[in-house]
Formats: sequence, C-alpha cells, structure tokens
Amino acid sequence: MTSLPSCTVEFRARYAETDQMGIVYHANYLPWCEIGRTELIRRLWRSYAHLEAEGVMLAVTEANLRYHAPARYDDLIRVVTTLSQARSRGVSFDYLIQRVDGETTTRLVSARTDLIAIDRAGATVRIPPHVLDAFRHGKPMEQS
Repeated sequence: MTSLPSCTVEFRARYAETDQMGIVYHANYLPWCEIGRTELIRRLWRSYAHLEAEGVMLAVTEANLRYHAPARYDDLIRVVTTLSQARSRGVSFDYLIQRVDGETTTRLVSARTDLIAIDRAGATVRIPPHVLDAFRHGKPMEQS
C-alpha cells in the first residue's frame, strides 16, 4: 500500500496570533492549515498561483477543527498536511498541528478541509487531468 502524499512545515507562533493571555486565538489555526495545504500543492505539482493561472480555484466547502491543547506565543509549530482525497472536482486535506519542544511533540489541533474546484465565475469545474494526476501520485508530473 502506498502512503498518501503529505508534507511538513514548521514556523513560530507570532505575537499577533495570540490573545491577551499569550494563547494563539482559535481562528488562527485555519491560516496555518492553508500554509500546509499550499505548500503540499507546491511540492506535488506547482504553486497554487499556477493553478489559478489555469483558471481553477479551490474553494473551501467544509472545515473541521478539533482543539486538543493551546499553542502559545513563540512556540515552534509543526503542520503535517496530508492529501486524503483527490477527486475530479474536489480535494480533501487532513492536518495535524503540533507544538515541537526538542524531541517532544504535543498535538494541538487535528483538522480537515474539503475544497471544490471552481472557475472565476464560481461555477464548479474539473481539476485539470495533469494536476489531478500529480495529486494522486504524490510526485511532480511534467507538463507538456
């Protein structure tokens, strides 16, 4: 069995992302998911900007987050993003957001987003076959 395509990014929680208590505000985890998602798309194919240049945008249709523990200002954050489904008109991503402290990690949030492919007018479209192929195989595919 082949593993699902995934990638890991790390960064520090910024002061601007925290509340008065120094805890990362709950809504800031969604942009962290976006960081992981756009990086995974880049590693599988090309940048998300290239997808938009082909006339396809990915609109979030559902987002689910489960909070396990808080992140705090200056924590080292690791986002592990996995492409869990790639369909002709949509994709799904799973996320594990962790705090990294040396060799120890703490699960902060587990999340999932579902996205649908649309054109600039908002109509549902198919993901181009060469992009879908790259997503499904988990490796960059050459374009003709």
